[in-house]
Amino acid sequence: MHVHAAPASSASGPGSARTQAVLRISLIATALYVAVTFIAGMRAHSLALLSEAGHNVSDFLALLLSFAAVYFHNRPADDARTFGYQRAGVLAAFINAGSLMVISVWIGLEAVHRLYAPVAVQPRLMMVVAAAGVVMNGVIAALLWGVARDVNLRSAFVHMAGDTLSTAAVIGGGAAILLTGRNWIDPVLSLIIAGLILWSSWGIVRETLNILLEGTPRGVELNGIRTEMERVSGVLNVHDLHVWSLGSQSRALACHVTIADIPPSESQGILEQLNHILKDHHNICHSTIQFEHENCPELHGCVVPIEEMSSEAAHGHHHGHAH
Repeated sequence: MHVHAAPASSASGPGSARTQAVLRISLIATALYVAVTFIAGMRAHSLALLSEAGHNVSDFLALLLSFAAVYFHNRPADDARTFGYQRAGVLAAFINAGSLMVISVWIGLEAVHRLYAPVAVQPRLMMVVAAAGVVMNGVIAALLWGVARDVNLRSAFVHMAGDTLSTAAVIGGGAAILLTGRNWIDPVLSLIIAGLILWSSWGIVRETLNILLEGTPRGVELNGIRTEMERVSGVLNVHDLHVWSLGSQSRALACHVTIADIPPSESQGILEQLNHILKDHHNICHSTIQFEHENCPELHGCVVPIEEMSSEAAHGHHHGHAH
């Protein structure tokens, strides 16, 4: 028997249009700032500014990936993509954060080299360009915060928020160089920026990798779900329980539930109670529940031999499916 629960909220609609508009504006502003920062960094001989330009290039790509991910996420499911494109945003966030980690390592290596071979910088130009960057990145970060509902947009927000802080640090570094004349401040500042980028990216890499590997979602306790399901009247046992993320905001569950040998019409009530627990208590809107009334080989971690499958079918397992 099949029960169709209400689907999870879609990313389409006015909210999605607003998100795309925010990302489009952010892309244009970031592209312009990358050009200005790179030219100014070359003229000022500032590694901190050049690292900011590199960081903003990765931000531009991050925003571009996020824009593409939002577009694909809104496409409906079909026979080839039965879950739709919910993981497009997750994949974009993983690529974004991974590229940032690579860039942070490059910045760190360049900064160490500059410590051994100092280069004179122009602190005033550093400060002017960085001040413009603080304003631009701060505005973009604020806009993204208003639409950052999933890991894809959250990764873009982390990019821009990190840029705002690191660009503000460039202003402080420029002022320190102007007052002291010590050019080693520039590479030290770059090392701090690289560490900030690395730290902010690692959490997103870890979260998105867990989703792509179909790990148990963060904050989900399987034993707690199993216990709640087994409290439903008529449920004798819950086993072969799996919970994973379809995207950053939607979860799926599959399990076997042992019940008494009753007709499907009587097991309907049990299925509805189980789906109520999963949806309202754990935000799981897509579930596949297989009802059984005999011991299941899966209960002991065994694979059912093909020759036994036909005999099990003869015993009349009941199947419940909800999504």
